[in-house]
Amino acid sequence: MYRITKQFHFSASHQLIGLAGDHPCARLHGHNYIVEVELAARALNAQGFVRDYHDLAALKHYIDENLDHRHLNDVLGDDQVTAERLAKHFYDWCKARFAETSAVRVSETPKTSAEYRP
Repeated sequence: MYRITKQFHFSASHQLIGLAGDHPCARLHGHNYIVEVELAARALNAQGFVRDYHDLAALKHYIDENLDHRHLNDVLGDDQVTAERLAKHFYDWCKARFAETSAVRVSETPKTSAEYRP
């Protein structure tokens, strides 16, 4: 199995509604997110790729236009915009456009990440 990954970066705010008032994530706060999309294929295409990285520019455009420097609760219409839910959101977005999508990982900090892999 061949696997490729590409990272995308954006900054945004969110708030996790329903947590205890003293939980830091209950307050409005932000992250410098890293989204890493993974694509996999059993065989390479005619150009020798799983998928041309250039094709993934559509994800960068989506992030830049819809998520970067935005409040994610408002954009996604969700009170619980966790890294786990973001990973699933990006997976679904990518899978609808890139059949080879196999997983998405979202990091909120350099030490934490959440992954969605069906």
